[in-house]
Amino acid sequence: MNLEYKHLLPEDFTPSSRVWVYQCSRQLMLSEALSMEPLIEDFCAAWQSHGAKVKAYGNLLFGQFLVLMADETRAGVSGCSTDSSVRFVKSLEEKFRVQFFDRTNLAFYTKDKIQMLPMSQLQYAYDNGFITGDTLYFNNLVQDKKSLEEAWIIPVKASWLAQRLKATT
Repeated sequence: MNLEYKHLLPEDFTPSSRVWVYQCSRQLMLSEALSMEPLIEDFCAAWQSHGAKVKAYGNLLFGQFLVLMADETRAGVSGCSTDSSVRFVKSLEEKFRVQFFDRTNLAFYTKDKIQMLPMSQLQYAYDNGFITGDTLYFNNLVQDKKSLEEAWIIPVKASWLAQRLKATT
């Protein structure tokens, strides 16, 4: 699996552009992804904040991560406009029978594919070698374009998870 994605991000958005990463509860089938992409494009084209068009970007990366981005140089995103994006994502959940708001599942790149792991199993997976400090982790807590480019897919040892893991003796 090719983990290159930066070339898909809009070059004309500022590094401080706000980002929301929604992790799907499962990898979408190709037919689902192809059905979802125009919905994402339509939402981004119509997204407004206080009547002003939001300079928006949306994409489904790796068939599992919905990324929404707003360059706030034209119109800031807050309150009602943020609520509208949440309603949009919830509508995708209903239509495709998936979850995008479950933050208790973590995504790792291991054995050449994206694997999901419940947070409750993190220490067990680490202790038994299913994940290591070098395993790539999808840090969906990134909040801007620069972080998305530099700190989204990172080794476990460079993420907030490293503080939660206790090395076994």
